[in-house]
Amino acid sequence: MILWLWLCWGFSTSTGQPDSELMARYLEEKLMADYSIMEQVARRVPRQAKFLQRLETRPRMSEFTVKSTIISRYAFTTVSCTMVNSGSEAREGVFEMQIPAAAFISNFTVSIGNKTYYGEVTGKERKHSSDDNAKHKKPPSPTDGRENGYETFKASVFIPRKMQARFLLHYEELLQRRLGKYEYTVSIRPQQLVGRLRVEVNILENSGIVSLEVPPLRNSKHKGNGKVEGDVSPPPSTVVGHTKTLAKVTFNPSVVEQSRIARNGILGDFIIRYDVNRELSIGDVQILNGYFVHYFAPTDLPPLPKNVVFVLDSSASMVGTKLKQTKEALFTILQDLRPEDHFNIIGFSNRIKVWQQDRMVPVTPNNIRDAKKYIHNMSPTGGTNINGALQTGAKLLNDYIAQNDVDARSVSLIIFLTDGRPTVGETQSSKILSNTKDAIRDKFCLFTIGIGNDVDHKLLERMALENCGMTRHFQEDEDAASHLKGFYDEIGTPLLSDIRVDYPEDNVEQVTQNFFPNYFNGSEIIIAGKLINHTSDSLHVEVTASNSKKYIVLKTDVAIDLPSRNDIRGVPGLEDGKGDKNYIERAWSYLTIKELLNSRLKSDDNQEKDYLMEKAKSMALTYNFVTPFTVLKMREAGLHSEPPQEEFISPSTDGIGEKLQSLQGHKAPPGIRRQQDNQRIKISKTSADGDPHFVIDFPSSKFSVCFNIDGEPGDILRLVSDHKESGVTVNGQLIGAPAPPNGHKKHRTYFSTITILSNKPERSYLEITPKRIILDDGERLLLSCDRSAIVRSSSLEVSISANSNITVTIRDTISFVILIHHYKKPAPYQRDHLGFYISNSKGLSSDAHGLLGQFLNHEVKLLQESLNTSRQQVGQNQTEALKPNPTTTLKVKGRLIPVVWKQRRIYNGQQEVDCWFAKNNADKLIDGSYKDYLASHPFDTGTSFGTINSL
Repeated sequence: MILWLWLCWGFSTSTGQPDSELMARYLEEKLMADYSIMEQVARRVPRQAKFLQRLETRPRMSEFTVKSTIISRYAFTTVSCTMVNSGSEAREGVFEMQIPAAAFISNFTVSIGNKTYYGEVTGKERKHSSDDNAKHKKPPSPTDGRENGYETFKASVFIPRKMQARFLLHYEELLQRRLGKYEYTVSIRPQQLVGRLRVEVNILENSGIVSLEVPPLRNSKHKGNGKVEGDVSPPPSTVVGHTKTLAKVTFNPSVVEQSRIARNGILGDFIIRYDVNRELSIGDVQILNGYFVHYFAPTDLPPLPKNVVFVLDSSASMVGTKLKQTKEALFTILQDLRPEDHFNIIGFSNRIKVWQQDRMVPVTPNNIRDAKKYIHNMSPTGGTNINGALQTGAKLLNDYIAQNDVDARSVSLIIFLTDGRPTVGETQSSKILSNTKDAIRDKFCLFTIGIGNDVDHKLLERMALENCGMTRHFQEDEDAASHLKGFYDEIGTPLLSDIRVDYPEDNVEQVTQNFFPNYFNGSEIIIAGKLINHTSDSLHVEVTASNSKKYIVLKTDVAIDLPSRNDIRGVPGLEDGKGDKNYIERAWSYLTIKELLNSRLKSDDNQEKDYLMEKAKSMALTYNFVTPFTVLKMREAGLHSEPPQEEFISPSTDGIGEKLQSLQGHKAPPGIRRQQDNQRIKISKTSADGDPHFVIDFPSSKFSVCFNIDGEPGDILRLVSDHKESGVTVNGQLIGAPAPPNGHKKHRTYFSTITILSNKPERSYLEITPKRIILDDGERLLLSCDRSAIVRSSSLEVSISANSNITVTIRDTISFVILIHHYKKPAPYQRDHLGFYISNSKGLSSDAHGLLGQFLNHEVKLLQESLNTSRQQVGQNQTEALKPNPTTTLKVKGRLIPVVWKQRRIYNGQQEVDCWFAKNNADKLIDGSYKDYLASHPFDTGTSFGTINSL
């Protein structure tokens, strides 16, 4: 999209001339004063004779200002440019601005003297009627002036003598996260030294700003590279300041500083990169005035194995630098493949050459070495058989997937690179698209790369869109090697597959894309929609994804009507805004229009294409966006209207405080039963909780036994030991706290960590604290306890109820529940801690041991000493009669233990348990002594009582 606006006005040279002459003279004198200073300070800058001579033939740019407000990744940008014609006759002034290709222009205004012209967004099918004052214009061109990732907006007007013209351009974009950072770029290309040049960017991210950086200016040769050799300091005169959530970056070089950067004016991109604080969160949902946006970027996930086929153009047109840089990039990429990956390489020209026929090879040192030799020996020759190469690559992956059943535990993809158009074999784009889609069949993704100006951009873009991939285009004179490596880095680490995000159908409508085949490390998934249930006070979110052999299912409820605690009106840098724009609503409209444009590009049905076009056009007109189906039509605002003011946008932020909340969502995949939120957890009384207090329930005897363990801080207690039979071990580590005043204990102890080891059928380690859970079954997964989630593998399921409990189920026959105890205002003797409960012990063997495990398959008898010292067995219905009797004893494995009647509170104090209490650290009740149950480390296992094994 390039919009040429050739706007020509004929003004009387006498109208408003005195003021304009004074203004022009002032600006000229001001700029000349700067030149004088420049000659004194910057002696290396040559005389400006040629430059001043050019000023006599074209208007001089006296001011170039860019101001941007970024709120939660959505950027509003305003560009202001003033040109002064100090000549003796009317001259043409050309305003030219490169903007990101993903951005939408939302407003454009031109002011000349006392006349103002504003841009009105209209449907493109309506032909532009020539303005009364227009002399000529050029038709829009979608390719002229295009650079990698950027497009050119260009407008031309005739400026009467001794007058000035002012241009105001507004555009909006949703920043995309790549390689772990958002990048905001402003193109500064005035082509001359400017008296007043300023860039100001204000960023508000309620979740917190991290890793803020401003690299040196990037010139066109390095555009899109993201890497700068040598100096990495910000451009001269750059000032960066930020708090936890707000950042302000300004770039305000004087004429002298501009001349040091480039003699005839700055030519480069001003770049800001940053990320947001995610902590242990898996994303966040933001809600404002009936609209929501959901940012999903999980971290701390193990990478998925990948199966990748590199399909590389080796036709004659690749000769020289292009093929050399492609080889350099592939050498580096091959080194970055992981040991669990599989790969192959296809070179194509008029012939298709496969490195390893009919197979995908594992990543080994020898295979990497041989692959490099194959790439090194590739030589450019022949034509370009795009269709044949893609068919061969797709067959390789399809066969490998079918033979190895890798769908659920790896990600497959094709990386396709070419510099030309199809010249051999099938050459019709429609046939190539159809053949490629039929070959891939939604089983994997295709990523396309075009180099140079001869490639078929539309073909590569549509192939990627239709097959869940992305496309990139690099200029021939750019550093292709670093571009290729950078693109591979974006997709080289898949973390999740088959991601689906769901919201209640009766609560939302017009939700953007909510299913994504893959999530790559450092990227971000964004979903937006409208709320329709205005009576609900929360939005339920469910997320399902796969990570290698595990299903990850997450859920949350996000409050809708919480009052704002963080109204940013009045924040420095944002207080001058006059707009009242709902940035979340505009983000939703932005995403929706983008998806409609992509859907139309992929469609082969003319009727569907027309429908999608009209829908996109209607929304673009509603939100004043310039798209491929809408254009700007200039209209005069009035003969005596005020010049346009710099109405820098400060979008509405009502409710931004509490409504910018972290998300972890939840939807069970097929075959996984979803628990009801209000379902009571069914657990037995057998537990270790509190200080710690142990309770053993004997259902068949209809009574419970309890005891205390007075351990030392740092001790690790073996709770369940069945490593030899069921493969399960549970240990708990103690943390200390001061004893309450006037208490009989020297200190208190609580469980700070519960560790679970399951060794069958495969080894899994689980470490649980009150704040987080670490699951490691060969792939490390980190989860937060303050977000509800379910993670399930073939033999293990971990279910988190936020800030409440964690249920661990092993092979559906063993279940443990860990309660989370949090104190909002803890007393000195209180600590956040865990409680351990056994829910299902059917899968544990009769040889299970540990402080709790030894009682799971053994009966205990309750005896009473009579007055004549004769002993009689107590019946099951005589429990109440024994309460006051101090001589009651337990018989455990032939041992007699005196007990007393007590009551204990369990389940966070919600239930009282009547139990027989054994004193003295459970002396004689447990096998051996307390020290026999101490483990040397959290995952220490005992294969039999009194022995210790370390894994």
